[in-house]
Amino acid sequence: MADTLERPQAADDVVQPNQPALTFPSAIAPEEVDRLKDDVVAALKTVFDPEIPVDIYELGLIYRLEIDDDRMATIDMTLTAPACPVAGEMPGWVENAVGAVSGISGAKVNMVFDPAWDQSRMSDEARVALDMW
Repeated sequence: MADTLERPQAADDVVQPNQPALTFPSAIAPEEVDRLKDDVVAALKTVFDPEIPVDIYELGLIYRLEIDDDRMATIDMTLTAPACPVAGEMPGWVENAVGAVSGISGAKVNMVFDPAWDQSRMSDEARVALDMW
């Protein structure tokens, strides 16, 4: 006799290949999530690296943005260099800017350095501003 218990599977409980095992509907309407993401991106565009005259979004420093059902924004971001002089301050600037967005309950910034940032992550707008063609 086996020491494990197996739960019977219902027909709709079968996991299909390449699909998440569990999915939960969001408490926020998709249109609202889109609006919130647009507003958060606009807020991110108000934050600048003091040494570079381009905002952090166009520089490609934002790697991930998620908004959960509690309207908390979680942002993975990096820096142009790990030894950036404002490395200790910039996450706070981002949290303040995003936290002020109407409909967002707060913001959490995770600093990540993998993959490392490089100039290929910049938008065309950033390349024009920095004359980097």
